Amino acid sequence: MKRLIFLLSAGVCVCTQSWSAPPKTATINDINDQRNTLIALTGATVYTDANTSVNNATVLIRDGRIISVKSAQQAPNNALVKDYSGLTIYPGFIHLDSSVGLPAAKPRAQFSFGKPETISSTIKGAYNGNEAIKASFNAATVFKTDSKTNAKLRKAGFTSALSHNKDGIMRGTSALISLADEADQLNIIKSQAANHFSFDKGSSKQNYPISLMGAVALIRQTFMDADWYTQQNSMVDLDLEAVNAQSKLPRLFTTRSWQQTLLVDTIANEFDTTFVVRTKGDSYEDLQSVKNTGQTLIVPLNARKAPQVNDPFDSWNVDLKDLKKWEIEPFNPTLLEKNKIRFALLPADDDKDAGKFLKALRTSVEHGLSKTTALAALTSVPANILKQKDMGHLKAGARADFIVTTGDLFAKDTQLAQTWIGGQSYDINGIPPMAPGHYQLAFADQSLGIKLSYAKGKLSLKPADKEDKTKYKVSMDEGFMQVRVTPEEGEPTSLFGLLNGSSITPLADSINWSLKPGEHAEEASKEKEAKTLPEIPYPFAAYGYAEPQKHDAILFKNATVWTNEDDGILENTDVLIRKGKISEIGTNLSAANAVEIDATGKHLTAGIVDEHAHIALLSVNDIAVNSGMVRMQDVVNSHDVNIYRNLAGGVTAAQLLHGSANPIGGQSALVKLRWGTSPAGMLIDGSDGFIKFALGENVKRSSNSQSIRYPLTRMGVEQVYRDGFTQARAYEQEMQAYNKLNKRRKAEVDAPRKDLALDALVEIMNEERFISCHSYVQSEINMLMHVADDFDFKVNTFTHILEGYKVADKMREHGAGGSTFSDWWAYKWEVNFAIPHNAALMAKAGVVTAINSDSAEMSRRLNQEAAKSVKYGNLSEEEAWKMVTLNPAKLLHLDDRMGSIKNGKDADVVLWSDNPLSIYAMAEKTLVDGVVYFDRDQQAAIEDKIEAEKQRLIAKAAGEDNTGGKPFMSAPQTLLHCDTILEAGLFHEERLHGEVQ
Repeated sequence: MKRLIFLLSAGVCVCTQSWSAPPKTATINDINDQRNTLIALTGATVYTDANTSVNNATVLIRDGRIISVKSAQQAPNNALVKDYSGLTIYPGFIHLDSSVGLPAAKPRAQFSFGKPETISSTIKGAYNGNEAIKASFNAATVFKTDSKTNAKLRKAGFTSALSHNKDGIMRGTSALISLADEADQLNIIKSQAANHFSFDKGSSKQNYPISLMGAVALIRQTFMDADWYTQQNSMVDLDLEAVNAQSKLPRLFTTRSWQQTLLVDTIANEFDTTFVVRTKGDSYEDLQSVKNTGQTLIVPLNARKAPQVNDPFDSWNVDLKDLKKWEIEPFNPTLLEKNKIRFALLPADDDKDAGKFLKALRTSVEHGLSKTTALAALTSVPANILKQKDMGHLKAGARADFIVTTGDLFAKDTQLAQTWIGGQSYDINGIPPMAPGHYQLAFADQSLGIKLSYAKGKLSLKPADKEDKTKYKVSMDEGFMQVRVTPEEGEPTSLFGLLNGSSITPLADSINWSLKPGEHAEEASKEKEAKTLPEIPYPFAAYGYAEPQKHDAILFKNATVWTNEDDGILENTDVLIRKGKISEIGTNLSAANAVEIDATGKHLTAGIVDEHAHIALLSVNDIAVNSGMVRMQDVVNSHDVNIYRNLAGGVTAAQLLHGSANPIGGQSALVKLRWGTSPAGMLIDGSDGFIKFALGENVKRSSNSQSIRYPLTRMGVEQVYRDGFTQARAYEQEMQAYNKLNKRRKAEVDAPRKDLALDALVEIMNEERFISCHSYVQSEINMLMHVADDFDFKVNTFTHILEGYKVADKMREHGAGGSTFSDWWAYKWEVNFAIPHNAALMAKAGVVTAINSDSAEMSRRLNQEAAKSVKYGNLSEEEAWKMVTLNPAKLLHLDDRMGSIKNGKDADVVLWSDNPLSIYAMAEKTLVDGVVYFDRDQQAAIEDKIEAEKQRLIAKAAGEDNTGGKPFMSAPQTLLHCDTILEAGLFHEERLHGEVQ
């Protein structure tokens, strides 16, 4: 028989408050409604901060502020009382990287060599000369409440947001915004809350900067200009004024990779400032380097789908690195916490992905992130970053910004019931009529254990015991609730009744029944076992599993040693290496505790030095006519797999050059290929400074008939140099004269503006920086030597120099060296007269000559490139070998440290299986500073490990719910050349039309 019991849901509905006050300055065309209601929320568990909770708390709120949070406090008689028993209250989340309420950023300007360039700023007004500098922008001046986006963010638990214009390199100030649906004037908590930066020039139409290192140079120059601006009276620049005015605000820097995160620290150290870094969520790729910066981070919670790998083709195309990213990314916050790195959290794609945020947050907790740190990262940490003392907690005096949940925020089934902002409530899923949890349902002669849940405004019941097959259906209508109970066998029963607070009162004429908290009601939600952190390769690439072998001493026994010194090639010789240096060369050597390597029948040489390389860089070209201010060391990528591949080809050091897009290019980075170190760890300490110059077709835009950028002719290229050095000489004299003035007189005159591009030219004239010049035809080679003679400096190296055989005598007389290709020719007009005998002819004329690669592929076989001069130029094997070892070391002023096997030199050596000039020779071991970075004996095991790891990840991905995932193909690696154009921070390649070199 069916029995009906009626339940009236009485006094528990909390409606959304839609009333909002007008600004105090508004003209009221109505009655003056000044509400100041005292609100009391009773019975909830309240987290006043990430570390402190109050049970059975009463929260008093007045005028949008927390009055008090006390346990079991009696609500005042004049308070509006709301029963929140069984609910949990947390401080509201603070979003640190939003653009809510601001106009959409203008689309990013795309660069093309097929159209006229934009040289000068297109922005009207007394603003900075580079339109990527938007420091004067004030977000508060254009803010307008965006109720739609506010609602999305409130559903994710956010109650406030730092909103800034995501356009430009210096982006101006942000406004701290309340996410209430209030008037614009009331929603701005702080009008100038922080100062924002990035490496992305955004909508700027100007060509410069087009690269990551160009963006860094522009930031450096602008900071220097801002300092200079205070010492001059000749001009007005509203952006420089803003930079100075904003110097005390928190500085937030948006980055696109962990390398950029490190780069921000470099800038901070140079200018004695501090940045909070909005990362890409990839700090795990080089965690130690990120930790060493000491930066506070803003970390997106990426929740990417498992890749679909459906067939052998997908398996072939997916890269191990991408699979590892998918697996390790959820552990990123956990790793930051374990390494005591302070961080804030936010959705992956800013405001767009807010709907996925709570799921991603809970996933992070499942992967080991503590709940305390997670909550702090959303509340107190962002509040401290912004120096907002009344946010990020719920103590007396705080803003009444909080969220109400049906249970533990980090539990899978917990629902966000309400978001309160400034004392006003916004329903998300609504307050449940009964507190979710375990209950005991008793009627007739039955007692059933059930679990009550609440989601999207609906109650649901299910058996507490998984073996129980009873089904429940709940419906509500105007406060009445019907519970339909259907046993596995038998007739269903419908129950109705009256809910009085948290208890049931059966109606008259119905059976006696009850619904009371069960024995599991106070039981904490079952914690999932934290997932195990997989092995993280370092560097974060396939060959990151190849661990360098460090030994106090290594003794090579019985090798054929190519010394590159007067001793020539020594047979059956031992070489002892201690503490990274070549310690002893001889026969029958012995050393205690040394690792002995039998080199019988093998050849030991100095490591190959590549004078002209573009591996291990994030970008290679900028496009200003004089780009002498950019530094390649800013864009060194120590995780580039080509480092390892070059080690496998016997390369131990290289000059990483700027490209050839401009007459005066950027400053070189001289590196050793220390696989597994940081970008800074690859740099060669104490090395001389070098810079890239360029001549020929690339410089004068032969590929772009629409080009308007000076110079457009080879005559113009010469004038760039003459004009540049003339300016630099005058600039140096002006600086020297100003510095000689005493302090009193300095105050009476404008200070000269420090110019980083001219500084580089001054260094050249003072022999503090040295030129490596991209060159082809003899006329331009002669021209640059004449320019150098006129300004009393020397061209250090002509690189490419494919017509060097025509001017070798003049190069020798000038003191210039040559670094060339072995046998490249006819790939463009100015190479038509190249010959494979070029290197040998220059060497025989007395020019220090090297063979370089300019190619990540060719650099792996420079030993064979050197051998071609034996074939074509009839050089001796020793002289040919010097072209890739000692000679490039001489050109880089490093021959006192590398390039030959000599006592006291750096232990950069290679053990070859055969004569190194042979096509059959393989590098068996490559050492840099005495550390074995490549060991062919271990290679098979490394390859097996890589394949096993890849197959494990593919199988793991197949077992995941990847609904919505797509067949996965890794993007091919971009190999950089002289003519490659990479836009700042986007790693997007655009090529010079028709150009290869």
